[in-house]
Amino acid sequence: MGLGEVSLESVSTGLLKQGYIPSPQIVTSVYLAMRLGRPLLVEGDPGCGKTELAKAISGMLGASLIRLQCYDGLDVSSALYDWNYMKQIMEIRIRQARSDLSNLEEDIFSEKFLMKRPLLQALLRKGDTPTVLLIDEIDRTDEEFEGFLLEFLGEFQVTVPEVGTFRAEKPPIVILTSNRTRELGDGLRRRCLYLYLTYPDRDREMEIVRTKLPRVGNELVADVVKAVSSLRSSNAITKRPGISESIAWAEALDSLGKHSLDYPSAVETLSCVLKTPEDLEEARKIMDEHFK
Repeated sequence: MGLGEVSLESVSTGLLKQGYIPSPQIVTSVYLAMRLGRPLLVEGDPGCGKTELAKAISGMLGASLIRLQCYDGLDVSSALYDWNYMKQIMEIRIRQARSDLSNLEEDIFSEKFLMKRPLLQALLRKGDTPTVLLIDEIDRTDEEFEGFLLEFLGEFQVTVPEVGTFRAEKPPIVILTSNRTRELGDGLRRRCLYLYLTYPDRDREMEIVRTKLPRVGNELVADVVKAVSSLRSSNAITKRPGISESIAWAEALDSLGKHSLDYPSAVETLSCVLKTPEDLEEARKIMDEHFK
């Protein structure tokens, strides 16, 4: 799908073909991001489908997906570029052995010794279809990196002092995700279109699980989605299960030959859904009530 051919209907159909069940709000936000060429900031609880949305957009367009996974302490060199120091040292030694040191500094700080990180890779990717750049969990970085990113998204160019300025021939489609572990700055928010994802209602979640697991029976899918909904509604659960946990639970139960969810099988397989001892203990109490 080319960007010139994009429409609300084609976005909806394209995402569905990738196994992503979009709401009208998601379709509209993706359409506008593609048509207007603006970054899309997607916020919401973990497991709501933020990262999967970027993957689905990439598949829909037949475009390369470049992912920058953010973390505490991420700096510009890790996200943008660095120098291949070992390769530079080898080049210096080879040139010394040949007694050929002319233009050495200029040569070893040329593009062939440049290690391109995700942001620079996204700028330099060529082709008719723009790259999809996923900046995942931007809330885990600090304000300094966020400020750099704001400038990067504004110009889609970067200057490497020793080499020159790199500009995107075709700006990437940028998807930023945030779990809201910290508040993002107003500057970044103004730069982006905004989409907030919540956990889907039961009907939509059942459709998602059935799409991912077409061989699993409807009764089991409905039971799992209902049970997961009970777990999410409890304030005692610290890490609420996402859509991927619903899928994993249904798949595990199906592999055990279950056609519906009963109390013993639910308790025995809760580790497919929750990953801490405290949450598992609380979940057993919730299942006691759920199956009364």
